[in-house]
Amino acid sequence: MKVKLNPMFEEARGSLGEVVFRHRDGQTIAGRKPSTAAEPTAGQAAHRERFKQAAGFAKSVMADSSLRALYQVMAESKDMSTFNAAIADFLTLPSIESVGLADYHGGLGDPIHIVATDAFGVVSVQVSILDAAGVTLESGAAVETAAGSGNWTYAGQASIVSGSSLTIQVTATDRPGGLTSTTRNKSI
Repeated sequence: MKVKLNPMFEEARGSLGEVVFRHRDGQTIAGRKPSTAAEPTAGQAAHRERFKQAAGFAKSVMADSSLRALYQVMAESKDMSTFNAAIADFLTLPSIESVGLADYHGGLGDPIHIVATDAFGVVSVQVSILDAAGVTLESGAAVETAAGSGNWTYAGQASIVSGSSLTIQVTATDRPGGLTSTTRNKSI
């Protein structure tokens, strides 16, 4: 049911008795208060816990003036509140869009090109190179080619014997600490 408010009020949100007022698409909508008699499923409980953690992160952002300023700029560009921008960042993991191995031949300084993005920015990309037995041969941080570009490069730190089968593991981390990992195989 749509509600037309008295001009004295700009909007109404919350509940009054068994009626709940919501604001969506510029309109105030009234409805019955939802019942919560059933026990939440495991998935619902996990989602509620994750959202609780996201709200905690957003509160820490609001308490830190430099982080708050950063999220405020992002929030304005997305037409949302700073608090909601921090929650959205927490709930959305970074994405690894590509791992370019064409220029990597196992040599010292050979580059691995990575495209890793996040709506609010990726803060680090880590690369590990493992042999066929799963032993780490080398690992380290990739470097973003230009701030905020999402393009990262890792330079090989060791010379790897020709004929080796490798697993390249890439992990991207965003500001709230969300991790996304992927692996690629490469024969040298």
